[in-house]
Amino acid sequence: MKLIRFSSAIAERFRGFLPVVVDVETGGFDAERDALLEIAAVPIVMNASGEVIRAETVSTHVVPFPGSNIDPRALEITGIDPTHPFRAALEEREALDLIFRPIRTLMKQTGCTRAVLVGHNAHFDLGFLNAAIRRSGHKRSPFHPFSCLDTVSLGGLALGQTVLSKAVFTSGMPWNSDEAHSAVYDTERTADLFCAIINQWKTFVDAAPNASTAVTNGAANSEDDSALAAVLDAENGN
Repeated sequence: MKLIRFSSAIAERFRGFLPVVVDVETGGFDAERDALLEIAAVPIVMNASGEVIRAETVSTHVVPFPGSNIDPRALEITGIDPTHPFRAALEEREALDLIFRPIRTLMKQTGCTRAVLVGHNAHFDLGFLNAAIRRSGHKRSPFHPFSCLDTVSLGGLALGQTVLSKAVFTSGMPWNSDEAHSAVYDTERTADLFCAIINQWKTFVDAAPNASTAVTNGAANSEDDSALAAVLDAENGN
């Protein structure tokens, strides 16, 4: 397999996509019927050494949409009380605006054309995110509607572990079971795991004598990415 070295620009590392780690806490497993209760997001950026690091976390509790289902067993796991007076939950549209705003800012700052969701079992989080986007009629989602990067696969490849807590622990980082199943905690640990694996791969490639420098860069991809963004926006009614 050909090994590729990348520049110290996040827009050139993932083909113009800005990785954003997302975790949701919900009232069940059905994105169309079960409530979205909490969401957190951590954009991934790159330092001057070409290592990926997490940026600032943004999060909010979410008001269950009208008629949504909340399984009591889900609340036992998350510890969320949807009726708590100090929960400071936002309606879905407001919650999405809060999450999307800093992502769009970082996309402009880094020259990325789209955000790609990173998650542990990422399609679960993406499914609930997309369902909330549809329900609220949101027209300006920065996320690719179906592509994602999954730390289940990365953890299995790099560490032989697919469970988040075991992958984090095996990587040498701490895991606090008492804080797990909070959207913020799970998002930040997933982000740390993602960064650790990507950075370890960079160390491996940098040490390889036969590695090639990437010839495709953000500028070269910008036309293709703009065309892709236009198609996706049209599909989403934007």
